[in-house]
Amino acid sequence: MRRLVKLVVLGVVVVVVVGGAALYWFVIRGDAKPRAHIEQTKVSAGGPLDGSWTLRPSDGRSFVGYRVQEQFAAATIESTATGRTGEVQGTLRVSGTTVDGVTVTANLATLKSDKSLRDARLHTMGLETDRFPDAKFVQTQPIRLAHVPAAGETVDATAVGDLTLHGVTRTVSIPVQGRWDGQAVQVVGHLPITFSDYRIDAPSIGGFTSVSDHGELEFQVFFTR
Repeated sequence: MRRLVKLVVLGVVVVVVVGGAALYWFVIRGDAKPRAHIEQTKVSAGGPLDGSWTLRPSDGRSFVGYRVQEQFAAATIESTATGRTGEVQGTLRVSGTTVDGVTVTANLATLKSDKSLRDARLHTMGLETDRFPDAKFVQTQPIRLAHVPAAGETVDATAVGDLTLHGVTRTVSIPVQGRWDGQAVQVVGHLPITFSDYRIDAPSIGGFTSVSDHGELEFQVFFTR
């Protein structure tokens, strides 16, 4: 009888371990997108840099997204999860070495990752996109560049403004890179986010999978005439 009990216990352990590994591998594990970065697009003649530029949701290149660490099996296994939306719009204005009038709005209800279960959860958990579908950044201080950028040149700057996320607005400073190729102004940025700052409860699924209490907002956006 004692031997039988041991065999039963061993069998249960094997089932749990193998089943958990299978759940992680086939359901939870994800393939993270590469970090947003400046693309070396072709430089061409397209007129002066000065003027107003527009970010359109239909350009097929721009996105706003998240990057978080998912923890599985009591945090013994971690993986990076990313989700993105191309439903973004905004404006930007350049005058000499001054960049101002920057606004970017993203429809978070359309965030997509490599897991439909994860996407569905965000509608009612975490970001709660059914209640708070939009994230918005509004610049509050102009960016002063050291010189007028040449076409094809990548410049570093800091964008200061109000970020509204999950219905909460906070002032943030976002390190950004910008590049003008003659046809478009490309801007890339990464901002660490502590969920509690925006009253976001980190999602947890059945005690098996959870998300750490911080993540990263990232974006790669193209403004055109």
